[in-house]
Amino acid sequence: MGLKCSTQSEAGGTMMKQEKCTAIVLAAGQGKRMHSKIQKQFLEIQGHPVLYYALRCFQGSPIIQDIILVTGEDVISYCKKEIVKKYEFTKVTQVIAGGKERYDSVYAGLLACQETDYVFIHDGARPFITEEILQRGLDAVRETGACVVGMPSKDTVKLSDREGFVKETPDRSFVWNVQTPQIFSYSLIRGAHESIRKKDMSGVTDDAMVVEQETGVKVRLSEGSYRNIKITTPEDLAIAESFLTF
Repeated sequence: MGLKCSTQSEAGGTMMKQEKCTAIVLAAGQGKRMHSKIQKQFLEIQGHPVLYYALRCFQGSPIIQDIILVTGEDVISYCKKEIVKKYEFTKVTQVIAGGKERYDSVYAGLLACQETDYVFIHDGARPFITEEILQRGLDAVRETGACVVGMPSKDTVKLSDREGFVKETPDRSFVWNVQTPQIFSYSLIRGAHESIRKKDMSGVTDDAMVVEQETGVKVRLSEGSYRNIKITTPEDLAIAESFLTF
């Protein structure tokens, strides 16, 4: 898969060092819009929990060396037994507790990483990532150090003012719907998170925003898939079922 890069040995020769890629899978959300007592990542699609499908992709990918699963503290033991052990996800090296906000869970995952080069930060409620998406993302992050997966918007987008009137209509050819994974050089994203945590984080919605604000590094957009949906509402669950049927 081209995961090798060259380094110089002490003797002046060339030796091969394998890049290490870690997947941080976020599964600590409460899923209030699902209107279910069961957290959305544990709802089943064709007999398997939503979370299973993302973990299966990372488990089978030669790009990913290890997985850190970030979940609610009260379900850590459940995840270890009913997800990791049951489905033999051997690349899951840690199951840790997330924080109050998404960015707190990401930071916890970053702190748990061990000597990694790139991190793939992914929402566990997005079950339809593929090896092709991961490979395109890796190619992009190697060039820039920062990459987000997404797709060009199919719809015309309107920006509103505070009163709910249309303020602006951006050119649709420049509008993307951002997905996950969001992929970064480990040193870049950790440094950006440590920097922004000293400030007001109330407006932070994704990790690309953290990098944009704190480093000035341009974030590359990489093609994902229109199927790479996030399970948020009951309607999304029905769509996911149809994806697996056809």
